[in-house]
Amino acid sequence: MDDWDKQAVLNNHAKCKEYIQLMYRKSAEYGILAGVVGAPWPSKYTDAPAPANYDYFHELINVDEGTRCGGGIAWALMGGLGIGLPPLINFGMPMDQAKCDRVIRECLNGTKIICLCITEPGAGSDVSNLACTAKDSGDGYFIVDGNKKWITNGIYADYFTVAVRTGDKNSAHKGLSMILVERTMPGVTTTKMDCTGVWPSGTTYIEFDNVKVPKSNIIGQIGGGFKQIMYNFNHERWLLAAQACRMARICVEDSLSFARSRRTFGKFLIEHQAIQHKIGEMATKVEALQAWLENITFQMNTMKKSEQNVKLGGHIAMLKLASSRTAEFCASNAMQVFGGAGYTRGGKGVRVERIYREVKAYAIPGGSEEIMLNLASGQFNFVTRRAPDIKDQYIKKLTMELKQLKSRL
Repeated sequence: MDDWDKQAVLNNHAKCKEYIQLMYRKSAEYGILAGVVGAPWPSKYTDAPAPANYDYFHELINVDEGTRCGGGIAWALMGGLGIGLPPLINFGMPMDQAKCDRVIRECLNGTKIICLCITEPGAGSDVSNLACTAKDSGDGYFIVDGNKKWITNGIYADYFTVAVRTGDKNSAHKGLSMILVERTMPGVTTTKMDCTGVWPSGTTYIEFDNVKVPKSNIIGQIGGGFKQIMYNFNHERWLLAAQACRMARICVEDSLSFARSRRTFGKFLIEHQAIQHKIGEMATKVEALQAWLENITFQMNTMKKSEQNVKLGGHIAMLKLASSRTAEFCASNAMQVFGGAGYTRGGKGVRVERIYREVKAYAIPGGSEEIMLNLASGQFNFVTRRAPDIKDQYIKKLTMELKQLKSRL
């Protein structure tokens, strides 16, 4: 892990690709890949045997254990596959289901890598304003043009699950579709981005320049992209919350271990009350977060996906918010416990230093903390009645006067 992190920041793409391909192959052998794309177990597409009574708690364990090395590895494994493949599994490609099935199998057996392409330079959480276009060429193809930014695994990907605008420029969310773009199609360019953390995940800037894509590569139905994107968000945010919870727990675990061995002023660091309080407060927040995470996971097991989308969106948004803030709090306090050892890349504080760099990757992607609060307050109907705005009254009055003037002309 340490070398992968180092090679990633050095932009040694060849070595990083070796690492990610090895991880995918080994993870496929152990049945891990099939365990990060949601429930039920995708038995149609994998030879890996399903655990008995497989549900979201099995996936939670899988995600939790996969994050022990930090967010970079978790995102390298789940940040592409865990959010890029479910649209294909859930909605298919009705005009070429055989290709869709082949792509899913290749991704789950670890021979191919997929990524989700939604965010653009000018549109992130504001999905309805996406500008990347797919124009019908009239000969059975779409021509895809546009850019995608901050795309996890993009530099390594063989397949791209892309949100595109198939309607006119004013069609907003109703004009969005999702389409499968393949690396082998001319006009696809990927560039590694230099970011603060999660280096092994390969955060990427993608350019689609007159990419000719068969119309049969449309995922689900034309014009159904917004629904598919929203359908995907709950699982993505739940994944991120589970990862952040493990990262926060690592900060507690490593802080306690270090404080029990480090000696200062003639006694162990843990004997200082200030350090006990820091670790105790960190642990309190982590245990509360873990209980909430498991509560949401239980509810996911009792609902169909359609019901989850209606009832759990606001709850999962608040869970993601709590998880990123807990991870940030624990990373900051763990850094104080470790002191210089936590500020150094390598040694006893290596995981804390790495997590400290990665916490903002949980506070911003997948919906920023501010967007999560807006989503939750909207879904829970915090505002039931809006105060009248005097500007609206003036506008109404002026509109009436304008109509009267026009009627006299």
